[in-house]
Amino acid sequence: MGEPAHYYPGMSERANDGSGGNLNAGEVLESVARRISAAAAHSGVRVAVAESLTGGAISTHLSAARDSSEWFAGAVVAYESSVKFEVLGVEPGPVVTAECAEQMARGVAALLGADVAVSVTGVGGPGSEEGHPAGTVYVGVAGHHGSRSRLFHFDGDPSSVVERTTEAALRELADELAMHRIPAD
Repeated sequence: MGEPAHYYPGMSERANDGSGGNLNAGEVLESVARRISAAAAHSGVRVAVAESLTGGAISTHLSAARDSSEWFAGAVVAYESSVKFEVLGVEPGPVVTAECAEQMARGVAALLGADVAVSVTGVGGPGSEEGHPAGTVYVGVAGHHGSRSRLFHFDGDPSSVVERTTEAALRELADELAMHRIPAD
């Protein structure tokens, strides 16, 4: 199920773009979205997103990527727990868990007919939720090889947590698509 926690105090305030230059956080998100677009188009897969604390930020970056209408199926913003349960088929109970993240990813993939899906659930802050401190985030991924999740801990105010969560989810999705192969029929 979930992997060990990853601590990222400031994931990508600036990142190297590979040419000796630096990218700001917005440029990093655009760069990862371009990688996702190229990989999804090349693989011929449909991508879906289930978002909670990011409130649509992940899908905003995907829908702005090149040729997104050819590979981006859509998204469900499941901010309230009841939406996770009733729309995405998450088992009622705590929602800041690896299981919830994986169930969200599988649920949105099934709902939208996607081959690969990414999801996020967690605590944006400023306070704690379900006994977890602000910045506790689970990213789930579902694809032909099953589902998995990853736990992250981000520092910062709620907007920083949302930005870092968005980047983590896009990177997890890009990694999944990089190894994604359509199974033979």
